Amino acid sequence: MFQGRSFLAALLCFSLTIELGESFVPFNVSYDNRALLINGKRRMLISAGIHYPRATPEHESLILMWPNLIAKSKEGGADVIQTYVFWNGHEPVRGQYNFEGSYDIVKFVKLVGSSGLYLHLRIGPYVCAEWNFGHANELLEMDNLQICYM
Repeated sequence: MFQGRSFLAALLCFSLTIELGESFVPFNVSYDNRALLINGKRRMLISAGIHYPRATPEHESLILMWPNLIAKSKEGGADVIQTYVFWNGHEPVRGQYNFEGSYDIVKFVKLVGSSGLYLHLRIGPYVCAEWNFGHANELLEMDNLQICYM
């Protein structure tokens, strides 16, 4: 069912690896039954959610929305930016991919990384964010399946 999605995920991971390869500093994450350990230190992480397609990279008024939202999240105490991968925006038609404008996830990830924050990437394909029924209808329709509402 998700063969196209597997390709999209592989393409995204490959693109992020290429783009972030030089700027990414690896770290060790583990759990000691009490807390997350990042590089051996206990951490309680505070997360802020930014849905990158809903906040354009450059707003009409030329204010850079993504960097401003990321900076405000950091100023507010966030350690992590979490976002979904909005599959129906990246593949609006099966086999046609879009990673431009507000769907430039590589640019968004690089901005988060350059701000010194962690990223929690919710790969999906389901999006539980009041986003067109989570994109479930399109996923099912692509494979000629139907959803029943009760």
